[in-house]
Amino acid sequence: LFLLGSHDSFSFYIDEASPVGPEQPETVQNFVSVFGTVAKKLMRKWLATQTMNFTGQLGAGIRYFDLRISTKPRDPDNELYFAHGLFSAKVNEGLEEINAFLTDHHKEVVFLDFNHFYGMQKYHHEKLVQMLKDIYGNKMCPAIFAQEVSLKYLWEKDYQVLVFYHSPVALEVPFLWPGQMMPAPWANTTDPEKLIQFLQASITERRKKGSFFISQVVLTPKASTVVKGVASGLRETITERALPAMMQWVRTQKPGESGINIVTADFVELGDFISTVIKLNYVFDEGEANT
Repeated sequence: LFLLGSHDSFSFYIDEASPVGPEQPETVQNFVSVFGTVAKKLMRKWLATQTMNFTGQLGAGIRYFDLRISTKPRDPDNELYFAHGLFSAKVNEGLEEINAFLTDHHKEVVFLDFNHFYGMQKYHHEKLVQMLKDIYGNKMCPAIFAQEVSLKYLWEKDYQVLVFYHSPVALEVPFLWPGQMMPAPWANTTDPEKLIQFLQASITERRKKGSFFISQVVLTPKASTVVKGVASGLRETITERALPAMMQWVRTQKPGESGINIVTADFVELGDFISTVIKLNYVFDEGEANT
């Protein structure tokens, strides 16, 4: 299958009253300490990559979620938050929202990719693992060989959740899939042409078997880009302008072992990203039926 994913899936909500994330460099920390709320409002324009909440994304067809988890400095409750630069919602709230959708849609399957952890000690990982158990329970599929996973297999077992965990903790917990089974090469460019070249090269080098694979159809702003469009933000300055070229590439792709697997994007509701990816699965099915 050709699956839809969102980049920084949780960033539809960013708490401007929260402190800056612990992963941010000293220059950003100093910028916020001087300019306060104004600085955070500007940061939000560049950090928010989605507008739909989890329920909205699920309803639109998103099934892969890119999740970054952080502790909050000097938080007496030791809560876990989604975070990227600034803090988002509490993790348990987001996971519960996704679970509510799964409970109402028994044949739907989601991929939760916990790929960055900030300020987390062993205790925090244990807390997150227990949270996953409490919320999803038997819905979680234990880690097996990727090529053994099919919708038929998942439906027979009543599994609806695959959790990927980019930490050694994954080796200790049966229902956590090691992070290396969900590689996500990052182009780190603002140039649509370079992004497309990178995506195509990544697919060419993709291992035929053994893992899932993410194609990040995402442009990353440089500091100079942010300065030029500081008041406009990511969506207007980069994403909307580059969308036609990126969508042209997506339309030429095919799912399968030597093609696309999971594709992620910013502002997934823009253009015809979602409908295009869904249609490609039907084209693939028709092609398989004719061979």
